[in-house]
Formats: sequence, C-alpha cells, structure tokens
Amino acid sequence: MSDPVLRLSGIAKTYNPGRPNAVQVLRDADLEVARGEVVALVAPSGAGKSTLLHIAGLLDVADAGEVAIGGEVMGRKSDRRRTVVRRQMVGFVYQFHHLLPEFTALENVVLPQLANGASASEAEARARGLLDSVGLADRAAHRPAAMSGGEQQRVAFCRAMANTPQLLLADEPTGNLDPATSDRVFDALVRLVRDTGLSAVIATHNLDLAARMDRRVRLTEGRLVAF
Repeated sequence: MSDPVLRLSGIAKTYNPGRPNAVQVLRDADLEVARGEVVALVAPSGAGKSTLLHIAGLLDVADAGEVAIGGEVMGRKSDRRRTVVRRQMVGFVYQFHHLLPEFTALENVVLPQLANGASASEAEARARGLLDSVGLADRAAHRPAAMSGGEQQRVAFCRAMANTPQLLLADEPTGNLDPATSDRVFDALVRLVRDTGLSAVIATHNLDLAARMDRRVRLTEGRLVAF
C-alpha cells in the first residue's frame, strides 16, 4: 500500500504553555488521508480545527507528534524545505477568499504558479482551465470586488489548485456564504477535487456537507474520532 498523502501522529498543541491561561487544543491527534480521499473534519468554533489544519499544512508547528506529507516526515526539515513542500504539495482554502483585490480572477490564479516557477503561458493556460471548470470562464477579467461571494470563493478554490497540489486543506470554505450559495460552491469544490484526484481535508460544522464526503472525523477534546 502506498503512503497516505497526509499522516498526523500524536499531534499535540498548547497555547500559552506554563501559564494560568494555558489551553491545550490538541492532544494525541491522529489522522491518515489516503490518495484521492475527501475527509470531513467536524468541530465547533474554537475546538482547534484551524490549528490542526495549520499544523497539517506546515503553517504551524506541533508541540509533539509527527506530520508526514507524501511519505516525507517534516518534523526535522529546514524552514526552506517546509516552504517548498507547502508550496508544491499543499493547497489552502479559507472561509474568506483572501484574493488580491487589485488583480483579476485570472491573475489571482496565475500568480502562485509564477512564484512556483511556471512560465506565463503555462500559468495562464492552467488558470483559464481551472476557472472554466468551476463555471467562471466569463469572469476571468473581473476583479474580486465585481464578483459575488460565491464567485470569489470559487476563484479561491482555483488558486489553491493552481500548483497541482497533492493535498487540499479547506477551513470552513463555505461558512461565509448563505445556505443556497454554500451548497452550490461546495459542489464546485468537491467536483474540482474529484476531477483532479487529489486528497482533501475539509473542515465544516455543517453535518449535511460532511455527509457528502468519503469519511468524517470529529475533533473532540483535542482528539480525532471517526463517526
């Protein structure tokens, strides 16, 4: 069996350690995500799901435990190596789109590819293909302010996929949208993930959306439990 795309083993994280206001948000959290698998991470606000995703995506460091991406254990890697792995193998989507407002939808998807060494022609071709796949081909020249919330978030999905990552980490990606728009945007995200064959961990408090993924885990008292 091939290595899982993501493996978290014994992850622990405490904020303000050694102080009266110390909070242990993660304790002995374990998770494996197979290639092509879409996993729902369910937890209420403040339970630690954003912290878990940041550790999984090498944006934060655990106090204890091990993170492996694509079979590569990251604990003792240099900051430079962690940055390369994060840029090339991990895509992030957040509740708020965080698009660059002065750039068009197309440019927002092109820029991370240029930063990763792609040529301008290659980056534009891929960006147009991604935007078309989520129904936004006709919005490529629009800046974020001229787009709806759902359209902005679909552009953010495309940006996260721009460098062909193996792993997508999404933190409440439809939490800022109304229910009808949330449903449509979630469908677009899952289609994009399925079509590209990558793995994903999608944090949500919406049990209906969670039920449409391959597997569900709940973050409870700092640990991950299947349900």
